[in-house]
Amino acid sequence: MTVTLDAFRVRITGGVQGVGYRAWTRGQALQLGLTGWVRNEADGSVSALIIGSQGATGSMLERFWSGPAGSSVSDVKAEAANLDEVPDDFRIVR
Repeated sequence: MTVTLDAFRVRITGGVQGVGYRAWTRGQALQLGLTGWVRNEADGSVSALIIGSQGATGSMLERFWSGPAGSSVSDVKAEAANLDEVPDDFRIVR
């Protein structure tokens, strides 16, 4: 039986830098069994690549709207991502 993985590139905007958003994202992703990465962008947004089961990626996409205490999310945009390679962990990329 083959497990189908969903992959999304996500951009989160609002007050999401300087509030622990990347560390929070990594913790949430690990709880859900996701792989991928999260990073700060120069424009003040946070970008992420999330890979996992449909249920896990769906849950993470919903959780992005909450963020950690102190964050203020104004938008979450996700688009399907094509993958050449699936990472084996979830990282904070600097």
